[in-house]
Amino acid sequence: MVNVLGPRDEFLRILERELDADIHVRGNEVTLTGAPEAIAQGADVLTEMITVLRTGQGLAADTVERLVSMMGQSADTTPAEVLTQNILSNRGRTIRPKTLNQKRYVDAIDRHTVVFGIGPAGTGKTYLAMAKAVQALQRKDVNRIILTRPAVEAGESLGFLPGTLNEKIDPYLRPLYDALHDMVDPDSIPRLLTSGTIEVAPLAYMRGRTLNDAFIILDEAQNTSMEQMKMFLTRLGFGAKMVVTGDITQVDLPGGTRSGLRAVQGVLEGVEDIAFCQLTNHDVVRHKLVGRIVAAYDQFESVQAEQNGARRRSNR
Repeated sequence: MVNVLGPRDEFLRILERELDADIHVRGNEVTLTGAPEAIAQGADVLTEMITVLRTGQGLAADTVERLVSMMGQSADTTPAEVLTQNILSNRGRTIRPKTLNQKRYVDAIDRHTVVFGIGPAGTGKTYLAMAKAVQALQRKDVNRIILTRPAVEAGESLGFLPGTLNEKIDPYLRPLYDALHDMVDPDSIPRLLTSGTIEVAPLAYMRGRTLNDAFIILDEAQNTSMEQMKMFLTRLGFGAKMVVTGDITQVDLPGGTRSGLRAVQGVLEGVEDIAFCQLTNHDVVRHKLVGRIVAAYDQFESVQAEQNGARRRSNR
């Protein structure tokens, strides 16, 4: 019962705050009082918590909050199924989806050859794609992993920067290396990079290649032009899988350049074996404040768009 209630009844306080039912605990017995719907929801939440604990996975405060928020979101998937789906384990740490949309994204990667993960910062788009790539490599589903992103801050004109190619592009690819260090033994990474089993390169270096038997991830895809997006997608070879991630609200392209990520869904929607997965501020798994920041910006931009539309109509 201590595992269900949490240290110093922390989980119990979360449940009392999030649920409409009153919760009373005496020994190993939990009593719920309130409206029938609230009692049923409370009972379901407790059942899901116990199911997670029975898998050997511990609970934390943020896990309990996510579990409550997922209740009733899907008739096909329970919160316990989301929170206990293991993707990858390394050095005693297991990587799992933490929200329903993240599970849908991970499942889409399993079922489709090309997947687009679109959503704000902190929703796990790139991190989960990297975990699936490492999993595919370990299972020998692919022979190599290719990680790429547009070095838009340098205009992809890297020749004028000092140092070797790796030294020039390293600052722009550092987030991919950071995720990689969480999933692969750090001592093996130099060997994997040297052998070409893992390749990290700017998008410009994908041109003219056919990528067979590879798991390819394009990160920060909102900073690709339409031409670059087409170039990247047509690198797909036999036995390969592609995941494209980005946030269409954070485009850093020069004015007048249309984002390839913004346009691609209109072009490829409905094409067989391609999936589009949308993540939202509810899927942010960084600090709680990040989700609130994303939501506040979304609301601000929505109000600004309405005001701009009203001004245009009044000026006619």
